[in-house]
Amino acid sequence: MGESSVFHRDFNAVLPMVVAVDGNYLIDDSGRRYLDACGGAAVSCLGHDHPKVREAIKAQVDRLAFVHTGSFTNAPAEELAAHLVACAPEGTGAGRVMFLGSGSEAMEAALKLARQYCIEKGEPERQQIIARKPSYHGNTLGALATGGHAGRRAPFAPLLIEVNHIDAPYPYRLQGQDESEADFAERMALLLDAEIGRLGPETVMAFVAEPVVGASLGTQPAPKGYWPRVREICDRHGVLLIADEVMSGMGRTGTTYALEQEGIAADLTTMAKGLGAGYQPIAAVLAAQKVVDVIKAGSGKLWNGHTYMSHAIATAGALAVQQVIEEENLLDNVVRRGAQLEAALRDTFAQHANVGDMRGRGLFWTVELVADRKSKAPFDSSSGIAMNIGSAAKARGVMTYPSPGCIDGVNGDHVLLAPSYTSTEAEIYDIVETLAAAVQDVLAG
Repeated sequence: MGESSVFHRDFNAVLPMVVAVDGNYLIDDSGRRYLDACGGAAVSCLGHDHPKVREAIKAQVDRLAFVHTGSFTNAPAEELAAHLVACAPEGTGAGRVMFLGSGSEAMEAALKLARQYCIEKGEPERQQIIARKPSYHGNTLGALATGGHAGRRAPFAPLLIEVNHIDAPYPYRLQGQDESEADFAERMALLLDAEIGRLGPETVMAFVAEPVVGASLGTQPAPKGYWPRVREICDRHGVLLIADEVMSGMGRTGTTYALEQEGIAADLTTMAKGLGAGYQPIAAVLAAQKVVDVIKAGSGKLWNGHTYMSHAIATAGALAVQQVIEEENLLDNVVRRGAQLEAALRDTFAQHANVGDMRGRGLFWTVELVADRKSKAPFDSSSGIAMNIGSAAKARGVMTYPSPGCIDGVNGDHVLLAPSYTSTEAEIYDIVETLAAAVQDVLAG
């Protein structure tokens, strides 16, 4: 094959051609097998060839592919929306769901919906957004501006809207040596209260955050008590809470919605990756009843439309994914295999001189690499440690999700793991053993 006409992410990379799949394995045109331990980017939560999902998509192709939502609805979109509302965290109420094509689109739609809510409520002065650093909320300009990853934002900074950022809870580097978890949670939550006060509560529209921080910080859960305190602060100031569950939701952390484990509900929730498991591009925004009621009593219209909203094939595929997760009790497997993954990582890396932290929840775990464990000093950013470890693991037949910049958007290396919900005990051990060998390959080399 000659030079590719595809605009690949890296012009200098030679990418294997995947030609077949087998459960949680990808197979390239040379017959090489790769165990997918990251789902691409926490996407392929059912592996790559679940028969029920394939059949649902094929059947929908024979019935209906696309109708414009300005004029029609379709059955799979209605059924999927009802399912997502029915299993939403307590406090959501009889909400509504809009379907889009990507997590970035979902974040853009959530921000626009938050703005519409404020206008229809008679509070047009609310336009400020508060988010956290580091975080990643998508790659379109509005979503990128909302994210707090300095490295990803830098080239496009002149094009970005103004968004205010506070620190995300990052116990490994931000919690005091003698500070309790409860005190740390309170201190981190009060950063939001202080920022709302600085901006003026009457001007703040929304607080945007990932319940478990994904790629930018590496599967970082919040300390116990943080989220209920955030919910109380948002309610006291009339600020909408937008939960970005694009990466951490739809079962990835052991419950359908990540916020279920925190005992609260968001006003708007974005989801994408585990929603459709990669079989079709799809994302969604769940609006709680409180948001729906204001719009219903006002214009009664959604001011943000997209051509491919509620795409019949995409929603049919995602509905089948969610039904498989439920029918096969896969959340139980996420919890079991997640506990195994945590234990195996801790057993393997607990005394490693270059592993500073291990963190995560469910089948969503990260190893943070450091140059010096005692001082927590990171490797020089130019050394590309995380990416080199990812390449070494790939060479050994396991796909991981390495990222730089977890400290400040430039410095800090981590490797993220997000195996399929269908993972076996043997596959989990294989993932950890291969990661350990890849770390050795890079750091001993």
